[in-house]
Amino acid sequence: MKIAIIGCGNMGMAFARAFLKFDLVKKEDFLLVEKSEDRTEKLSSFQPGVITGVIGPQIGEYDLIILSVKPQDFLSVAASLREVINEKQVVLSIMAGITIDMMQKNLDHKAVIRAMPNTPAMLGMGITAYSASPEVDINQLRKIENLINATGRSVFLEDEEQLNAVTALSGSGPAYFFYVVKAMIDAGKQMGFEESVAALLVKQTMLGSYHLINTADKSLDELIKAVASKGGTTEAALREFEAGNLDGALKDGILAAEKRSEELSKG
Repeated sequence: MKIAIIGCGNMGMAFARAFLKFDLVKKEDFLLVEKSEDRTEKLSSFQPGVITGVIGPQIGEYDLIILSVKPQDFLSVAASLREVINEKQVVLSIMAGITIDMMQKNLDHKAVIRAMPNTPAMLGMGITAYSASPEVDINQLRKIENLINATGRSVFLEDEEQLNAVTALSGSGPAYFFYVVKAMIDAGKQMGFEESVAALLVKQTMLGSYHLINTADKSLDELIKAVASKGGTTEAALREFEAGNLDGALKDGILAAEKRSEELSKG
């Protein structure tokens, strides 16, 4: 498969590196379109494939076009892309908030997949949810699913509207964990630890807890109770979390992110 990536920021390059790492595409079958001169220089040192700064007729030679530009740049990109795209190609978008219908209308093209990855894809540990237009056949969908899985794991959604919730839950999700980790490290510093020591304690606790969630034959409530003995230190902390409505604040924040994603989808 020959692949063109338009927009080579962090996520676009995460996909490019993953495809090359697992030999899913040859370098000579890669076209990277990047308008930033600084980023183009960095790409040249990496040498991931053919590099260009413009959307030109050569785009028509590629089987899959991945759109990884900022959502606000989509209309200007679409105006150029619609002039060179052909009906046999598939467009895979990893732009937040741009619906399949918006892409079909602005690109004058039917075979479109909309995906929402998250930043751990840069390490091959991401989760990507995606939906497809009916014009993408099952063979094309399977090939693209294999590509996406090179960045971690994936889930197909029949209902495209659920991607707004995905954006809020897993797309933005890493920032929520970073926020909690930062607060815990700050608390450690307040208790007298050096930042490096506090960070080590918190990050390793988070890593170990993740593995417990995945391997322990217990619910989350049971895991919490296993740590929070009656009258102990953990119970004191949890009591403060409940008094401050931490649970409700987290849920409200995620729902606010979903609402914003829906607003972006409506333009």
